[in-house]
Amino acid sequence: MNIHEYQGQEILKRYGVRVSEGIVADNPDDAVKAAKRLSQKTGTGIWVVKAQIHAGGRGKGGGVKVAKSLEEVRDLTKQILGMQLVTHQTGPEGKRVNKVLIAQNVFYPGESEPEEYYMSVLLDRDSGRNIIMYSTEGGMDIEKVAAETPHLIYKEEVDPATGILPFQARRIAFNLGLSGTAFKEMTKFVPALYKAYEGADASLVEINPVLKTSDNLIMAIDAKLDIDDNALYRHADIAEMRDLSEEDPAEIEASKHSLNFVKLDGNVGCMVNGAGLAMATMDIIKLSGGEPANFLDVGGGANAQTVEAGLKIILSDPNVNAILINIFGGIVRCDRVANGVVEAYKKIGEIKVPIIVRLQGTNAEGGKKIIDESGLKVYSAITLKEASDLVQELVA
Repeated sequence: MNIHEYQGQEILKRYGVRVSEGIVADNPDDAVKAAKRLSQKTGTGIWVVKAQIHAGGRGKGGGVKVAKSLEEVRDLTKQILGMQLVTHQTGPEGKRVNKVLIAQNVFYPGESEPEEYYMSVLLDRDSGRNIIMYSTEGGMDIEKVAAETPHLIYKEEVDPATGILPFQARRIAFNLGLSGTAFKEMTKFVPALYKAYEGADASLVEINPVLKTSDNLIMAIDAKLDIDDNALYRHADIAEMRDLSEEDPAEIEASKHSLNFVKLDGNVGCMVNGAGLAMATMDIIKLSGGEPANFLDVGGGANAQTVEAGLKIILSDPNVNAILINIFGGIVRCDRVANGVVEAYKKIGEIKVPIIVRLQGTNAEGGKKIIDESGLKVYSAITLKEASDLVQELVA
């Protein structure tokens, strides 16, 4: 589950990570009030107005602006709220901005120049261990840094038996070129960040940038946290942070029925039991000349209710002109799935696109017979080749 920057900062603060002060607002009046409160707390007369969407690259898209007066806070908030913010992570359609974060100015004069770093905590799937990835090139696209100057990206692997150790935090601070107070600050910042990653059951914590202020404090200026959906039962407070306006309506509906669904841009909808088979099904669709319109895994307990819910979700996409249901009858019998498809079809009513049902495994022949004798616009297949040929024929 993705959360907003201001929500991520709230979580980080719980674990002792220093973050920049900020107050969220959803209208210009509240934005001005937030700016006044920040001024009283931090003594600053400069603020940053930051769009809150689930995507990076907001600054380049015009979603991060500096305000040097309360009038500018109001004007910039008016400009940003309601805009369709397009970044390299949103796609050309962009995302609507419904909230802004009024943040303190952290680039103030002091004894040294501020410096920006990149830091993230995530799982390295090659080693099976968590790593802290960091770079001196904060504030930039980390993908570009990795492609053009990979030697500027460091990785610190964490042993799950010990967690992050003091010498590793010191090595990170050293590699970032820090010394004195800033060095000590970073050795506190790194363990706190790792503790937040583990404590929140995050799959990713990314801070870009981590800032060394002019008075040598280390703080998170940004906060991107992805939370493991499977761990949300342990974090009711984090689950409440879910912003449905940031998600695809079809994916929201799928989650209500415990379906694993991801919207894609193709023309052939697919419904499968098992993630591996779902990936293979999408390959079949592409090899047949179509493009998958979605990833949909109904799990091992496919029945009339889940099939009906899945079909409705797929059919809500106007780009779909055929549906491929690919079921392996292991835990679930193929004849039960076939009956589920027939029942769901009748409940939904008129379905204008053809449905191909490929059944293999327990009672596959019986399932095929049910489909063939249903009298509906449903085509049965037993082998992958049969399903592939039908897709090619019906999509062409």
